Amino acid sequence: MLRDLQNPDMFVPPKTDAGTIPNLKFSFSDTHMQLYHGGWSREVTARELPISTTLAGVNMRLTPGGVREMHWHKQAEWAYMILGRARVTAVDQNGRNFIADVSAGDLWYFPAGIPHSIQGLDDGCEFLLVFDDGNFSELSTFTITDWFAHTPRDVLSANFGVPERAFEHIPTKQRYMFQAEVPGSIESDKVSSPYGAIPQNLTYHLHQQAPIITSGGSVRIVDARNFPASVNIAAALVEIKPGGMRELHWHPNNDEWQYYLTGTGRMTVFAASGEARTFNYQAGDVGYVPFAMGHYIQNIGTESLWFLEIFKSNRFEDVSLNQWMALTPKKLVEEHLNVGPDLMDALQKEKSPVVKYNENE
Repeated sequence: MLRDLQNPDMFVPPKTDAGTIPNLKFSFSDTHMQLYHGGWSREVTARELPISTTLAGVNMRLTPGGVREMHWHKQAEWAYMILGRARVTAVDQNGRNFIADVSAGDLWYFPAGIPHSIQGLDDGCEFLLVFDDGNFSELSTFTITDWFAHTPRDVLSANFGVPERAFEHIPTKQRYMFQAEVPGSIESDKVSSPYGAIPQNLTYHLHQQAPIITSGGSVRIVDARNFPASVNIAAALVEIKPGGMRELHWHPNNDEWQYYLTGTGRMTVFAASGEARTFNYQAGDVGYVPFAMGHYIQNIGTESLWFLEIFKSNRFEDVSLNQWMALTPKKLVEEHLNVGPDLMDALQKEKSPVVKYNENE
């Protein structure tokens, strides 16, 4: 009953819903929580949300000084800082290194195979990690402690040129996440590489980007055009104010993976062949829209609805239903829909991603 109250438009769907569209929603609250000294993590992958084949997500928290140990993945990692501050490091295949502090609203991107680390600062941090493979699992990453634990000590001795006794106290298994001291200033942590620093910035201050302001909210778009390092993941941070709506649209380049940050909303997805289905979302939920399916998202709460639209692509692309109709011969549109001046005169040739609406009119 309580779950039905949280999902009123799924319990009593709109009359326009029809067909058998698969589940397009999963909450991080319904996942298995991995607890560690130093923080926690939980994930939504294709295991939890089978339709999510292109991207997987991890929600992670680090305490002050908490460390997500030095590791690397087969997949690229894109991240959005939700709360707090963290220090990230990386080293590329050319021996060039990178170190930066990130705050709420910042992004980072680590290409597949590039080793990196994350450590909480000050009051700790919480962030969303997104990987470009729906079957990814955070628990299958390559970690430095796991490798040391499964390498003979005589091999470690030969590799590093030190006696075997230097490895007497190494961990016997993967640490994954652990508690450490809060690091000092970033200047005190800097390491000079003879090959220099990674030339491309692996972080991006998304909240410092001037938003696209519309009648119903705002949008910030980030992809390889303004964050060149992010060659395989594009995103939009969307704000829908009360009474606003993410306009009817679709994406011509890939599936859409969503993460809801604040507020409550509902999304209806149109799948063609007479099929449509409505879902309710709130903070902590993951949404998904398969490739090219039409959809819209309404704010049904009293506060702004903030969420991320994320794509396995180097560019953010969407097609506006309103703009498409406005840029098509008028008589052709009228004959399709049996509509008149009330609609035709209101069509907009310029895209407005978030619009106002009044469901009582």
